[in-house]
Amino acid sequence: MIDTRLDFSGLLDISKDLDVLSKAESRNVLRQATRAAATVFRDEARERAPEKTGKLKRNIVVINQRANDGGAVAGVHVRSAGKAENRNNSFYWRFVELGTSHMPAVPFIRPAFDARQDDAAAAAFAKANEAIDKVLSK
Repeated sequence: MIDTRLDFSGLLDISKDLDVLSKAESRNVLRQATRAAATVFRDEARERAPEKTGKLKRNIVVINQRANDGGAVAGVHVRSAGKAENRNNSFYWRFVELGTSHMPAVPFIRPAFDARQDDAAAAAFAKANEAIDKVLSK
């Protein structure tokens, strides 16, 4: 799976502002920023996904996860858990993305990531600045 991390360490202003915030507020700001970046990728992946019934596009979602180091993690996930008999899941997305011995690959996740990296980073930084300003203005 694609693993990417946005590094906020180079942005001293955001880093200083995060230090001013409490731990809970800081975690919330980071969660909002990473979710904003993941949303950019999700929208692009949905746009690029092949559409036969629309099930695949509906099952591309953003998820938040807890990070062990206190940071924030958000990512794009294709819902496929459960049994293959579940008509709402799109377990077949891997076959579409990577292809099979009987079907050529029709990648949509990786090209979405490659195309929107800069936009996702910009969305994360904008959301972080917006959330920091909102918390500090209270």
